[in-house]
Amino acid sequence: MNTSAALKAHWGKLAPREQRMVLGATLLVVGALLWWLAIAPAVRTLRAAPAQHAALDVQLQQMLSLQAQAQALQNQPRLAYDDALRALELTIRQRLGTTARYSIAGERVTVTLTGATPEALAQWLAQARVNARALPAEARLKRTAAGQWDGTLVMTLPPR
Repeated sequence: MNTSAALKAHWGKLAPREQRMVLGATLLVVGALLWWLAIAPAVRTLRAAPAQHAALDVQLQQMLSLQAQAQALQNQPRLAYDDALRALELTIRQRLGTTARYSIAGERVTVTLTGATPEALAQWLAQARVNARALPAEARLKRTAAGQWDGTLVMTLPPR
């Protein structure tokens, strides 16, 4: 006797009330499985979609802003080495002041920082990139216990 025939024989022996209860329990288990495996994940996705959409919109705006900045930097006219060096020296004095010393070796400028604030360092890097067309080549920085930065940055200037 195979399993199917055994189940049919056992089903036939059950009273109609027991058959309804078994059928109801089976439907309940199938319904619960259907909910947990198919419907609930879809409902969660639908509920989370507006927040994800908003987050992706913010990300898109940031990416478009970065793209516009990159295109603006690409479209800037070339800067002579001497002009770039003067602009870099000026930004070091303006933004970093006494927290920075620098030395020049050809197209590379080594800036040594001692106790530079994060805000000043970020503003200086942005200004150095835009005004002097200087790019960071190396960075050896460490954050102090006071939340300031110590270390060296090597910047490259446009070629002569």
